[in-house]
Amino acid sequence: MLKNFFLVAFRNFKKNKSFSVINISGLAIGMAAAILILLWVQNEMSFDRGYPKISRLYRMYNRDKFSGDLWAWGTTPKIMAPTLKKDYPEIEDAVRITYANFLFTLGDKKLTSSGNFVDSGFLNMFDLPMISGNPNKALGGIYNIVITQKFAKKFFGNDDPMGKTVKIDSADFFTVTGVLKDLPNNTSFNFDYLLPWSYLRRINQDDEFWGNNSVTTYVLLKPNASHASFDSKVKNMTIEHTKNGEKSTTEVFSYPLSKVYLYGKSENGKLTDGRIATVRLFSTIAGFILLIACINFMNLSTARSEKRGKEVGIRKVVGAGKFSLVSQFIGETILLALFAGIIALIIVQFSLPLYNQLVNKLLYLDYFNVYFWLEFFGFILFTGIVAGSYPAFFLSSFQPIKVLKGTFRAAHAAINPRKILVVAQFTFAIVLIISTIIVLNQINYAQSRETGYQKNNLIYMFLEGDMGKNYDLIKEGLLNNGAATGVTKSMSPITQRFSDGWGFSWQGSTPEDAKLDFVRLSSDADFLKVMGATLVEGRDIDIRNYPGDSTAMLLNETAVKKMRLKSPLGQIINGDGQNWKVTGVIKDFIFESPYDPVNPLMIMGPKSWFNVMHIKLNPGKPVAEDLKLAEQVFKQYNPQYPFGYHFVDKEYAKKFEDTKRTGTLAGLFAGLTIIISCLGLFGLAAYMAENRIKEIGVRKVLGASVANIASLLSKDFLKLVAISFVVASPVAWYAMHKWLADYNYRISIEWWVFALAGLLAMLISLLTVSFQAVKAAMANPVKSLRTE
Repeated sequence: MLKNFFLVAFRNFKKNKSFSVINISGLAIGMAAAILILLWVQNEMSFDRGYPKISRLYRMYNRDKFSGDLWAWGTTPKIMAPTLKKDYPEIEDAVRITYANFLFTLGDKKLTSSGNFVDSGFLNMFDLPMISGNPNKALGGIYNIVITQKFAKKFFGNDDPMGKTVKIDSADFFTVTGVLKDLPNNTSFNFDYLLPWSYLRRINQDDEFWGNNSVTTYVLLKPNASHASFDSKVKNMTIEHTKNGEKSTTEVFSYPLSKVYLYGKSENGKLTDGRIATVRLFSTIAGFILLIACINFMNLSTARSEKRGKEVGIRKVVGAGKFSLVSQFIGETILLALFAGIIALIIVQFSLPLYNQLVNKLLYLDYFNVYFWLEFFGFILFTGIVAGSYPAFFLSSFQPIKVLKGTFRAAHAAINPRKILVVAQFTFAIVLIISTIIVLNQINYAQSRETGYQKNNLIYMFLEGDMGKNYDLIKEGLLNNGAATGVTKSMSPITQRFSDGWGFSWQGSTPEDAKLDFVRLSSDADFLKVMGATLVEGRDIDIRNYPGDSTAMLLNETAVKKMRLKSPLGQIINGDGQNWKVTGVIKDFIFESPYDPVNPLMIMGPKSWFNVMHIKLNPGKPVAEDLKLAEQVFKQYNPQYPFGYHFVDKEYAKKFEDTKRTGTLAGLFAGLTIIISCLGLFGLAAYMAENRIKEIGVRKVLGASVANIASLLSKDFLKLVAISFVVASPVAWYAMHKWLADYNYRISIEWWVFALAGLLAMLISLLTVSFQAVKAAMANPVKSLRTE
């Protein structure tokens, strides 16, 4: 029985080679696309969910109202973790984590790398797998360090790093007490090493200020602790600890770590949908692409129903039941899906390197995992059943008397399932085409937005080693040797927000103004000259020519509007323990997302703090020559550290990466959808031409031109594509209207986008069908009519 099944299936494949190739190709492309998307979805869904204690792990958050809106954010005071551990019995452990960046020295080898300061319980809380070392003791000493396997290889080569000593920042020596396995690609942690929190305290970077929200705090609840009860207790902890000083209104809450990545978007003070919306979107796309591939099979199978009609009739006459026939046809489809699945795996394997670059992940097929093969064969079975069910029930429903007498004819009604399926295929394809065009337009719109400063020839570097001490000498050297035209210091790069604050007051301010949130930058001098920002009124901060500018302040236009200042120059702004004097107002510039409005900005004088140096390279020389000259200066005044820098224009371009990735993926899958749909259209057109070969011959004998016949054969398909366009347009408009709603700075959806998408769909369909139509129209009518 089984042998007969395979024999019939292979004979059928061999007999209809061209249609089998089209079916397998369409299914293989669709399955490969679905597998690639599902690999990404699986990675996203597993993000930060692989820790053994994940059900008890929570991240601490703050909630407060600023500028009239309720916000939730995930940075907390340094003092929060030890306070939680001491005062709340529900907690098994609480740890802090914050960024670290140091120069490592081992003999002549120097390496600058980033890591984290963490509390000693971090390794036990997250159970990160260790190659060497004891997680209970590895971070117990002030001068202990835990490194990753990758960092160990980079720094120590093939030597065993355990027990070896390294120097950090030309200051202290640390002993390697643990080596971690390299972090997986589905964790939010990203570090080369871990340093104990006790060392942060040793270098005087710890504090107990409840208003300094600068670290991430994680808690591990005890097995029987109630999350709801714990949250109700910690809600007012910041308010309670500040009631005798700077009275805070900030509430505290915890949020499951397993939900932070996917459901971490702040809306009205609550964490709701975030990346899960993108996961749902691409899961839907994967499902539709696979469905379109299955529709191809359905259409081609039902279109060729007359070819297998007699087989069905004979089988029924000799006693075959409907179940037997359905099993035969679905079995054939599953076998075909198996061939397509193997080809799909090959496509996926060769596509993964480029796909990983596109999605910025390290995805792979785990061939040695038994669950992978169970999922793969389940995927094959599902595809085979979906693709084969309708044709199987359709073919098995034929009446043997009609098909054996030759009176059976497939239906050619104005509306039939085959036409509906073609419309569904192209509807989805056109939706993706429209979406891709709109996403690309949104990116171009944001990229063309005026930044408000000059990105070209502008670099920045973080202050490290002797750069702070020798800043004046470095600045003088860069200007004197012609490497730069301007140098300034700031607390953060021009492209990023490192700090914001509230609680400021000024003449005419109200208690509500104390909750107005300002982004903070800093400058010593030449900010406008270096950045190329525009001065609206007043002057720049200049500590050299105006010694009193240590407490000077620049405001942007948005800050002036929010503060309702009619004459901002000379205003005294009280905050951060200082009285700041406004010396100038600058035009708004983009320092955060180019899709969002500009926030109120304060640029403070040297009484604030500095982390970054910005350098305007000399535009009169090649950039490479400027950098070479700059390196000479830094080697002279900061010899212990390598010369490292970041181009501002490249950092700004990174702000578009996520949206560009969405647009590229949408375009890629739109293209694949079109290819799969056109494969089916090509097969249907070929079958239609074959079926109407005698009609075409008669028309040619009667004088019909090639163009007339090609038009006759193409118009039915173009009608279906036109219907698809009518259905797809409102669907695409609604979907993209919702997507654009997340952007404050956005395009409007223009009519030409739909016209272009419809035209593209028509042209692609016409080219696909025309090949078969023209081929049939140009055939010799003598050959098609000689049997008559």
